[in-house]
Amino acid sequence: MITFKDRKIGENEPVFIVAEVGINHNGSVDLAKKCIDAVKRSGADAIKFQNYFTDDFILDKSLEYSYRIDGVLFTESQYDMFKRCELNFEELRELKEYCDALDLCFFSTPTSRRGIEDLVNLKVDILKNGSDFLVNLSLISEMAKSKIPTVLSTGMATLSEIDEAVRCFKEGGGEQLVLLHCVSSYPAPMDSVNLNKIQTIKQAFGCPVGFSDHTDGIVAAIGSVAKGACFIEKHFTLDKNLKGPDHHFSCDEKELTTMVQSVRAMELAIGSSPICPSETEMEGRRAFRLSCVANKDMKKGETIRSEDIAYSRPSNGLPPKLECLIHGKTLITNVKRGEIFRMENVIANG
Repeated sequence: MITFKDRKIGENEPVFIVAEVGINHNGSVDLAKKCIDAVKRSGADAIKFQNYFTDDFILDKSLEYSYRIDGVLFTESQYDMFKRCELNFEELRELKEYCDALDLCFFSTPTSRRGIEDLVNLKVDILKNGSDFLVNLSLISEMAKSKIPTVLSTGMATLSEIDEAVRCFKEGGGEQLVLLHCVSSYPAPMDSVNLNKIQTIKQAFGCPVGFSDHTDGIVAAIGSVAKGACFIEKHFTLDKNLKGPDHHFSCDEKELTTMVQSVRAMELAIGSSPICPSETEMEGRRAFRLSCVANKDMKKGETIRSEDIAYSRPSNGLPPKLECLIHGKTLITNVKRGEIFRMENVIANG
């Protein structure tokens, strides 16, 4: 369980739903604010950005990245793509304050100690480490030292790599940790999602586990709740046709709203595990279960045979499994067809 302010994330708590804007603001603070407004309207709990420094992870400026927009393939320099979407500290502050005014949780993914320090100064409630930085143990150690609840994505990782990251976090003094099952493909094919890994990670590391969803659509995110996810992160955009690598598989405001509503409905549907009728079923037991009734009009003094017994709603009489209690007995009153047989209306023969 992790806690901050009045929120708890973990088992038996409402799923924490995060809209991952990432770089889908395209470097525009105005567009980022419009994303914040839309996420707030959707009912999500939080919005996440990225406060990376491009030079922290791309030194070879010849590296390229290809993505599609409305079926058209675009290829551009990775360095240029990330550089134009960098957010400086003042822009981060502006977005954090905007979220605070809307009572929407703001957090971000840093790529360096300097980035962590910026987020500490902004008093964010959560730190997020991306799957690509899971093997950057020095960064995870710095996150742990901040004492801020931390989320680690596990895309592309082996079990031993996750173990190394978790050990590093704990050895660094970190206490509040959420692991996210993740498939680092953009978009992730549905047959690669393997939601059963959520329980595997939970059993292996004993901490809250969620799902970082890169699929196209919201089915996997909703399904993850049934597998025990307590935290869902879903890419978000205002327009799937904007220029950028993540817009095309991100959900828009309508999809995010539907996802939030569906997750909340799924939580209600999961309920508890004891096998017993629910409160709403109790009326059904009375209305829909069966009683032993007369299969025909019968007169006082007749002996009840098996062919004289039928089963009919409601269930306020003798249940079918106890028909042996009236079989072969003699009626002491008249009984009409469909009338419930009652023990006070029969006597034993002989």
